[in-house]
Amino acid sequence: MDLRVAAYSIVIDDDKRLLLAHWNEGGASGWTLPGGGLEPGESPDVAARREAREETGYRVALDELLGIHSRVIPAHRRLVAGSDLPLQALRIVYRAHVTGGELRNETDGTTDRAEWFPLAQVRRLKRVSLVNIGLRMAGLDAFTR
Repeated sequence: MDLRVAAYSIVIDDDKRLLLAHWNEGGASGWTLPGGGLEPGESPDVAARREAREETGYRVALDELLGIHSRVIPAHRRLVAGSDLPLQALRIVYRAHVTGGELRNETDGTTDRAEWFPLAQVRRLKRVSLVNIGLRMAGLDAFTR
């Protein structure tokens, strides 16, 4: 089994808007939490801050660890061609807030847009399940139903 450890952020501003990145990879797409895989030797908190900056243009400070979610993806459902092993995705989710930077889209990455959404609109978005998982961890799952 392959293992991927990643760190993500739930970022909500004073206007009750959620910061999301649009994931677009391997023919699949959807809105997701800013974040991604740890680089070798990198700590999850550093990865969460780095990924938020890469995908949205914002510098963030982490407020608290919300939780860790584990999911096993069978080999036949993986997006990477030629992989014959299942993948365990270990996702570490933090609550964070913006400390600087400006909203911008990532170039040359797995996301192609970044945008703020009012929490009330999240349920209408085409989103990956991680958004629901993160909002549940943050006690905001009412906005995904």
